Amino acid sequence: MRHRRMGESGLAVSALALGTMVFGEDSPRSTPPADAEQIIGRFLEAGGTHIDTANVYAGGRSEEIIGNVLGKRRSEVILATKVRGRTGDGPNDAGLSRHHVIREVHNSLRRLQTDWIDLLYMHQWDPATPISETLAAFDHLVRSGTVHYVGLSNFAAWQVMKTVGLAEISGFSRPVAAQYQYSLVTRDIEFEYLPLFEAEGLGLMPWGPLGGGFLSGKYRPGERPATGRIATQPDRDEEAWERRSNERNWAIVDAVGSAAADLGVASSQIAIAWLLTRPAVASVILGVRTLEQLEDNLAAIDLELPADLIESLNTASEPPAPYPYRMNRIYGNRVIE
Repeated sequence: MRHRRMGESGLAVSALALGTMVFGEDSPRSTPPADAEQIIGRFLEAGGTHIDTANVYAGGRSEEIIGNVLGKRRSEVILATKVRGRTGDGPNDAGLSRHHVIREVHNSLRRLQTDWIDLLYMHQWDPATPISETLAAFDHLVRSGTVHYVGLSNFAAWQVMKTVGLAEISGFSRPVAAQYQYSLVTRDIEFEYLPLFEAEGLGLMPWGPLGGGFLSGKYRPGERPATGRIATQPDRDEEAWERRSNERNWAIVDAVGSAAADLGVASSQIAIAWLLTRPAVASVILGVRTLEQLEDNLAAIDLELPADLIESLNTASEPPAPYPYRMNRIYGNRVIE
């Protein structure tokens, strides 16, 4: 397993991270606790050191499963979790207020059976709480040793910059990680976020590297699946069939399949290996449900994509540039003397 630095921090994380969102979920597409424990053990055996979860995954059961497995191996792992989502029916049972953040971090520590969290994400922007209050709460947790690093997820670009800027001028612990959806079929963040993360030193943690399984090579146009994640997602959700099944995305699937055939590997490995070539990426989150899927995804770490193949994937998946990006591609890089 290869390791990379998380942004401009000194933290090293495995280039592949284990995502645990479906561990313990009460649904047909979930991973039962016994299987989840086996997956975590295999990930650690393969040299993986970065495990990602959230306090709201499976109502906290994902954190409990991880805590049960790690035990004495806790110090071998960079453990990331998140706070912001609703955990109860009360008015203070959601958000990024000092009250909710500190209370839920202690609940996560209990479920994870640990004294510290290596990386704590603000799971989404909270319009009801001043970001200064949230940063102060996170900074308190860092200074106390309860949290080691700060991250953010699903923020708009201006929200990322406001958070980073305020942290710097206030002397608060600065975010070093950013978690966003990113794959060959979802490249929206390239217009604003990738240059922002590079400029501000945030390590990118892409989730959904296979587009909800769409890039696995098992789907065909006009054949809507009856099972699997894509089949069970509501049409409004990010990884839903209605969002994935379009002409552009099927062309991307063809390009990935062609590359996989040329190299004699699985389509999923091509998709993950492509992400590992992208700017600012620190660690790609594997959203596996079974041990078989984990074994397949792990093989991507040893896959070196030829430059011409990377270019063909870039071309096939390049999203149309909206204004002002299409204009800036023509005029924006000119140096005015």
